[in-house]
Amino acid sequence: MAAAALKSCSVWRFVKLRRLLRSSVPSLTFHTTASPLMGSTVEDFEQAKSKLSSLNKDPGNEVKLKIYALFKQATQGPCNTPKPGMLDFVNKAKWDAWKSLGSISQNEAREQYCNLIGSLVEAEGGSSAQVAAKPAGGGATYETLLVTTADSITRITLNRPAKKNAITPEMYNEIIAALEQAAKDDSKFAVFTGAGDFYCSGNDLSNFTKIPEGGVQEMARQGAELLRKYVRAYIDFPKPLVAVVNGPAVGISVTVLGLFDLVYATERATFHTPFTQLGQSAEGCSSYTFPRIMGPTKASEMLLFNKKLTATQACELGLITEVFPDSSFQSEVWTRLKAYAQLPPHVNTLSTPSPAHSSSLCFVMWSTCRSCGPHAD
Repeated sequence: MAAAALKSCSVWRFVKLRRLLRSSVPSLTFHTTASPLMGSTVEDFEQAKSKLSSLNKDPGNEVKLKIYALFKQATQGPCNTPKPGMLDFVNKAKWDAWKSLGSISQNEAREQYCNLIGSLVEAEGGSSAQVAAKPAGGGATYETLLVTTADSITRITLNRPAKKNAITPEMYNEIIAALEQAAKDDSKFAVFTGAGDFYCSGNDLSNFTKIPEGGVQEMARQGAELLRKYVRAYIDFPKPLVAVVNGPAVGISVTVLGLFDLVYATERATFHTPFTQLGQSAEGCSSYTFPRIMGPTKASEMLLFNKKLTATQACELGLITEVFPDSSFQSEVWTRLKAYAQLPPHVNTLSTPSPAHSSSLCFVMWSTCRSCGPHAD
């Protein structure tokens, strides 16, 4: 019975795709006011400062500028120093980063500083509160992900912050394994997010330089097979999928968003699909889902002509659910998700007439997605 129930639930994503054929562009919600922050204490702030010195990996210049700016805002308030000269490149970059925070309060800056340092520590596996989960059926921990289950939520964090969470073949396989694991655990839903200041920068371009013995044709065959397994892992997932887009998203990390049930984004997130610019074609069923979410001409502007969307624009087009202020993004989103996780068990599962019907519908919809283009799956 349990197996049959799980199989019935797995049709959720296919039915969602089918409903896109009948639905209009969803209503828009742009979040403009922040709910009260839980706030980080002075002690939390001091602990974050000490954790920063324990980091082993260089998080990159962009992250370091963000850390600097948040620290200055948290300790001194909004930028009140003269702008450095044009040739003082280092101090000008620091000043620009601090100035960009505008008038956010010191409490908000302190909260964001603690969240950022915490994500960097987690990315190095240094948080004692986070225990790396095991891949389904395996004994080794993940190398490119952080996978944790708490508060009835499985959190899958793309964990290559120094590479902007670019996806490698290893990460593709680990995401497939993590989804298989989350399908079987006791969580209510799964949440994807990124470590550091990027959600995901798409494929690691070094993937295309490692040509196997069989040459380019063999590389293409292996890549296509892996991509099919990867996209199908999202479609077959029996629980709701949530994306917490904490920064810029590029390529396949954008195209698969059409398969998610909720997509929350910080106001500084962007969504870019530069496929034709790179001589590639769109994947992740986006040539099927995007026209039905935002209309064919807007989808073409993204997928064929490389238009980059801001978070506000993506929300207006229905690609994402809601936009949050960057200063309160993490606290607001996770407070809401923890509340969703308190809903009764199985409230988000879908009843279907029979397992046989589920299998047939899965096959039909998967075939439809695959027929959308040479790399639609």
